[in-house]
Amino acid sequence: MLDLTQGQFVKHVITHPFEGFEDLRWKKSGSMKIAIVIVCLLFFQQVAFSRLYGFQYYSDYDKIFNIVPYIFRSFVLFGVWVVANWAMCTLFDGEGSMKNIFIYSAYALIPYISGYLIGTVLSHFLIEDEYIFIQAFEIIGLCWSFVLAISAMKAVHQFSFGKTIALILLTLVAMVAMLFLLVLLLTLFQQVLIFVFSIYTELSYRLRV
Repeated sequence: MLDLTQGQFVKHVITHPFEGFEDLRWKKSGSMKIAIVIVCLLFFQQVAFSRLYGFQYYSDYDKIFNIVPYIFRSFVLFGVWVVANWAMCTLFDGEGSMKNIFIYSAYALIPYISGYLIGTVLSHFLIEDEYIFIQAFEIIGLCWSFVLAISAMKAVHQFSFGKTIALILLTLVAMVAMLFLLVLLLTLFQQVLIFVFSIYTELSYRLRV
């Protein structure tokens, strides 16, 4: 069995997608701190891709910077994925805990984050005719993360390949349902705040009169 540090395990699971997460599981390794840093890098990658990409590719930036969409596309979506996957794994008798799902999923994101960050940097040096090289990094990173995600879920829950694919598809469906309910809840909360504020305004006006 491998005897690696936490940092070495990150490199191991990325370069050995089929046995890396299995080794990680049997060694009961995986760092929550590293996983949190990776999710923070996901947020930075989303901001960099939208705001720091080379002007020759994206020149129509919004004048007002709104951080909310980037928080949603990174922290919120990742959190919903973890919760939905944990909820679905209980139906399939999966062995993964929410902590391990968080860690393994974060590790699987590294190629995706790296590919798009490299593409963002290259967008300032390569001309438009060389955009294919930027796309290569981005597509390879995305595909590699997809492979790692399947391997991660297979290892953390100890499922077969087919059962893992079914779990991922159900997780995506659960995510849509959770986000729909979240939007409804936020809308309801907003309506309640408006109602309370209206009553407060009316009472304040009556008392002054």
